[in-house]
Amino acid sequence: MSKMANLKPKHFLWQVEGRIARVRLDRPERKNPLTFDSYGELRDTFRDLVYAEDVDAVVFLPNGGNFCSGGDVHDIIGPLVKMDVKALLAFTRMTGDFVKAMLNCGKPIISAVDGVAVGAGAIIAMASDIRIATPQAKTAFLFTRVGLAGCDMGACAILPRIIGQGRAAELLYTGRTMSAAEGERWGFYNRLVDAAALEADALDMAARIVSGPTFAHGITKTQLNQEWSMGLDQAIEAEAQAQAICMQTGDFERAYKAFVAKEKPVFEGN
Repeated sequence: MSKMANLKPKHFLWQVEGRIARVRLDRPERKNPLTFDSYGELRDTFRDLVYAEDVDAVVFLPNGGNFCSGGDVHDIIGPLVKMDVKALLAFTRMTGDFVKAMLNCGKPIISAVDGVAVGAGAIIAMASDIRIATPQAKTAFLFTRVGLAGCDMGACAILPRIIGQGRAAELLYTGRTMSAAEGERWGFYNRLVDAAALEADALDMAARIVSGPTFAHGITKTQLNQEWSMGLDQAIEAEAQAQAICMQTGDFERAYKAFVAKEKPVFEGN
């Protein structure tokens, strides 16, 4: 296990407080685009989160009124035009590995979206476990608008599971903007809150999660992801095994003793 509170990333902002990691992309003057370097550093950070003993949840936050404008036109798209297929595949695999790292980090992830969340920014929100947005949030999977397929970074697998096949197909074929109201109505966003309350609301949600049985939360995240490709019988058996593991934890016993004593349980994540 390791500690990540003192992590000093070069390409995004990072803060750990109360076992909650806050992540902000840090180019607000450009609406926080991603670069080759920030992609790689985010991928590596989320890979390391698997082993972090001082982080139990992650919150992606906006910066300067925007979430993320996707891959930087000059720093990413321009150079990609000049690459051969080997280099291009290395890049697309790296971006996919970032999503895999988010899915497999073992920590619940909340995205708090304000302003634009487009391209890879929409993917970050999509790959999170919980999404909260302001009424001003604009979300677009705009890959077709730059001549690419909509099947980027897991979008064709994950987005239909969130909002349904037909709605996902419309967004991925057209690249159009999904309004915040549509996003909430379709289940992409859990709820909408005013911009002034967005950060506090997301952090409150994270605090409620980390006050719970965090070892069991990691099991829940694993099952949510793995059961996508399971049949029903296999999923039920996997959950039986997962729950038997959780029943061996101290948190399970703590919850029982608190119930008997008519007290609120205090979980310790083990």
